[in-house]
Amino acid sequence: MYRTAVGRVVLLLGIVSVSLWQQRAAAASREQILAVMRSVCDWQIAQLPNEHVAKNDTDTNWIRAVFFDGDMALYRATNDDRYLHPMLKIAEDNHWQPGKRFRHADDLAVAQLYTELYFVKKDPRMLDGIRQRWDQIISQPMAGREDWWWCDALFMDPPGLARLSATVGDRKYLDWMDNQWWDTTDFLYDKSEHLYFRDKTFFDKREANGKKIFWSRGNGWVLAGIARVLQFMPADYPNRPRYLTLFTEMADRITALQPSDGIWRMSLLDPDSYPHGESSGSALFCYALAWGINQGILPADKYKPAIDRAWNALMGMVEPSGKLDWVQLPGSRPTVLKREDTAEYGPGTFLLAGCEMLKLVSP
Repeated sequence: MYRTAVGRVVLLLGIVSVSLWQQRAAAASREQILAVMRSVCDWQIAQLPNEHVAKNDTDTNWIRAVFFDGDMALYRATNDDRYLHPMLKIAEDNHWQPGKRFRHADDLAVAQLYTELYFVKKDPRMLDGIRQRWDQIISQPMAGREDWWWCDALFMDPPGLARLSATVGDRKYLDWMDNQWWDTTDFLYDKSEHLYFRDKTFFDKREANGKKIFWSRGNGWVLAGIARVLQFMPADYPNRPRYLTLFTEMADRITALQPSDGIWRMSLLDPDSYPHGESSGSALFCYALAWGINQGILPADKYKPAIDRAWNALMGMVEPSGKLDWVQLPGSRPTVLKREDTAEYGPGTFLLAGCEMLKLVSP
């Protein structure tokens, strides 16, 4: 009863946001997209020195690493050094090292920043720390379902491995990633629903409506993770078709579950229990689907309307200051959401989505 009552209140509050989204229903221009992206990125960079949404909110952990990914995407789109220089400083202050936890994917997510910076500066020392860490991890094998036991890990670790493999020309990193990926997927992927459980503790849990619990952001991590792996996977890699099949299966399912206002709810199969849309998971879906169109993997006539609805809604969640609202705080499942909630990864996912939206609009 309590959750139902809270849901009704949130739904009423959400009506205000929906009206704002509808005001932006017209297709955004390239200039509008860039303007809102710059605003979001500038706001988040200004918050970094003092923002701590969790005890592990550091410059070597996933909470910020996802923002770094988005910042670097904006840098590539603009070549504006004000988005490059803060990332170089952070990496230098980190001494180009991953986080302290030896093989925890959350502490390896920052490797994606280091590889992106390497693409710009071509300095081999930028890769030494992450290469040494992964060499050590690979030498101590562990089953994928034990290593990456939660679906979020498929965004945090595999894209960095794929980037490193392509950068240094050593396929062992990609092969190891591939082995771990499919063992995790065999464990967490529901083949009938085409969605991932967050982890094994959710296998037998159900939402208020009796449906299985599939967390929006968790599945967003996976779909976006597939896209970021495929970016650096050779066209002739033996298992590439499996990733493409998984990507298209999930894309079709996610699109079918999109609410009419464009923003996915935290519980994909029980949206009424958490009736306000959540921005970070929705941005991950928007990013992955737009990337799929841009790569010719997904047909635009089927998926672009869903992407446009999502992006217009996401722009409506950005305050004039550049703060992105309605970002679920660090967690592992659907929960109560407030307008003012935000965390660094939210703007990161927004920027990733925005950069793919730029490619969809005419120059």
